[in-house]
Amino acid sequence: MKFTSTKMSSTMKALLLDADAKTAVVQEVKVPSPGHGEVLIKVKAIALNPVDALYVFNPLGRSGRTVGSDFAGIVVADGDGANLAPGKRVAGFLQGACSSNDRPGAFADFLVCPADLLWEIPSSVSFEEAATVSLCALTAAQGLFYRLQLPAPFEWKPVKVDSVGVELDKDKHLYIFIYGASSSVALYAAQLVQRFSQSCKRSIKLIGAASKSKFALLQSEPYLYDALVDYRDSDWQQRAWRLTGNAGFHYAFDCISEGSTVKSVASLLQTGGKTAIVRSREAGAWQSDGIPANIEPIYGAVWEAFGIEVQYQHFVVKASADARKFAVTFYQWLSSGGKLQGNPVRKMPGGLDKIAQDGFMLLGSRAMEDRRVKDRDEPWMTPVSAEKLVYIIDDSEHIAG
Repeated sequence: MKFTSTKMSSTMKALLLDADAKTAVVQEVKVPSPGHGEVLIKVKAIALNPVDALYVFNPLGRSGRTVGSDFAGIVVADGDGANLAPGKRVAGFLQGACSSNDRPGAFADFLVCPADLLWEIPSSVSFEEAATVSLCALTAAQGLFYRLQLPAPFEWKPVKVDSVGVELDKDKHLYIFIYGASSSVALYAAQLVQRFSQSCKRSIKLIGAASKSKFALLQSEPYLYDALVDYRDSDWQQRAWRLTGNAGFHYAFDCISEGSTVKSVASLLQTGGKTAIVRSREAGAWQSDGIPANIEPIYGAVWEAFGIEVQYQHFVVKASADARKFAVTFYQWLSSGGKLQGNPVRKMPGGLDKIAQDGFMLLGSRAMEDRRVKDRDEPWMTPVSAEKLVYIIDDSEHIAG
């Protein structure tokens, strides 16, 4: 791709939080400058995550903050020590307005991001596909390798599978269960399980819960589920349990973590098994009632990747140098050929100005069942399932410099 250098304006458009109105509006703001170890990026595409809409409809801080997390774009300038040259195609994510901390997000014409928390997009991957990867793929990797401590298919502290707490016969199957198998995080989790299986040469049985309409997708490349149960069936837990030969699962990953799902998934574990979740108890997403006393669902926020303290309304996620190092290592793996297939894309019409009125409305304000839009009959406003909403922010072939 050829790049043409043009004079860059000192201002840009950004989608800013209006906390009082519980929405987000496009306004003109100053283009940020990269600091030490950061780069300035011209945003080409962004992808929506439920958390983006959640904290617009339920604001955690002041108005005027740029919202949004996932992005893909082109480096146009680098700060001291960034070591990432202008012209590179990159993707990553920012925290946006998703905590009480006053940090800018990604839904803007330009943004700054730490260079080591970006991954380089292969020439064969579009900006639209790349925009869907960073937050959800890292969440999946954190759940499987950083929290459950499965051996990672990249250079990270190796941990033996036997650390699950039960004696494992290496000639027998290792049973892994994923709830919400067609969710964005789970689509990456399944791919990472397959990478783990290939790298450690273990026999894995991957079983998941999803809508029956998604079974064909999930049993094909690159997800390759061995078996699936329909979460709408009243006996889905019994069916899942029987698929292990009535022995139970070694590991589970609840990619929904709402209401009773945490309890239901925990009940599938054999003695010593571990389960990871994607939402905290403190945020009110689920309750601990009914979870066996010897099982502690393992939670951690994806925002730990930045190595800084994250403040929510009811709790604080402490800064973690190890969590940041894990994220850097994971993105280095992606940059060096650790390819993951991006989520299926629903390309949404319009740009920044359409995100709040269309995309956020589709994602809803809280639970999965909230994602229904009434009185809208446009083809892009159908319910979201096993796909990511993506907006093109800039489709030109030129970048500023």
